[in-house]
Amino acid sequence: MPYFKKIIGERLYLSPFCPDEPETCSKWAEWMNDLSVSATFGGHHLLVSISQVKKTLAELQGYRFDIVLQDGDNLIGHISLHDLDHIHRHAFLGVLIGETEHRNKGYAAEAIRLLLEYGFCFLNLHNIMLSVHADNKPGLACFRKVGFREAGRRREWVFKNGEYVDVIYMDMLAREFIKNNNESNHNA
Repeated sequence: MPYFKKIIGERLYLSPFCPDEPETCSKWAEWMNDLSVSATFGGHHLLVSISQVKKTLAELQGYRFDIVLQDGDNLIGHISLHDLDHIHRHAFLGVLIGETEHRNKGYAAEAIRLLLEYGFCFLNLHNIMLSVHADNKPGLACFRKVGFREAGRRREWVFKNGEYVDVIYMDMLAREFIKNNNESNHNA
């Protein structure tokens, strides 16, 4: 499948998402049926077919990107800004690294930084929010590392593995992102 280097980072790039590509549908079905992926967002109880994936992907809205490694052009995940409100200038961020061997290597953090820059500097957003399950320790660490702060939570919102888990909402303001970037560039 051809990928397009829309937003380029050090080790990866974000390519515009093409939901009608067979490889995309196949990868999504694989990821959604992988318990280690689906449990992080509450889809652990779903059985997902390729036809369901095609229908779902066709309906997705927002700014959606494939996460692709520069070395080898390998698709490893997906990232998006969705539920955009251009009046109030906010959006919701979603990210997943679907390929097991590429998790916990900093790829999600790099992709998030790239998308935050796009959202704040090109789309003129003011606030970007996300949600994460409280038991997703790697996700929480990644989001904090990038600069997200806890904005609230829904207590015991998701039931999985025989217990209830909180959903934590985190957000970042444009000025916080700009300040963090300036400090990072100054320290480099």
